[in-house]
This record gives sequence, structure tokens and C-alpha cells, in this order.
Amino acid sequence: MNNRHKKSGEDFPALRDFLRGYFHEDCIDEYGSLEGAARQFVKDADQAQGKALANEWEKFVELMGKSPLEKINEALLGMGSGCEFSSVDEIQKVTKALR
Repeated sequence: MNNRHKKSGEDFPALRDFLRGYFHEDCIDEYGSLEGAARQFVKDADQAQGKALANEWEKFVELMGKSPLEKINEALLGMGSGCEFSSVDEIQKVTKALR
């Protein structure tokens, strides 16, 4: 993986905080889905937090491009996620929820 595609929590601080706070190991039990966790974040966050996460999420998704789901999950796990996406459709739902 070259540096252009390497992701870290330092590059995405709002995303890292979101992943650790909402995409934790009990995420599905607590929120019903990854989309549900994203929707809850939007309800809980102030406007600045919501905008910061939405911007970082869009940037992350753009940087990952058409990477295999396995690589996307690996990057998210590396930033503190306790969950993995099972489909690209799930990623799209989270993207819409964070807008």
C-alpha cells in the first residue's frame, strides 16, 4: 500500500472518534445497523462535529475509491472501528446518513 492510500486516525480525527464511539463491538446490538449508528451520531453531534465527520467520511470514501471491501474494512479497523461493512450498499447508506 503506498502512502497515498494509507489511512490513519491522525489523517481523519473526526472519523477516528466516530468509529471508536459508535462503530464499537456492540454497535449492531445498540443501534441495529451501521447506518443506525451513523444516524444516532447525527442526532447526538453538534453542527461542527457533524460537518467535520461528513467531510472526513466523504474524503475517506473518495480516497478508497473502488478498493475491495476487505481493504476498506481493514482501513476502518485500523482507525478504531469495532465493526466491518458486509457490503458496498451498507457504506452508501452510512454516507447518506452522515450527509
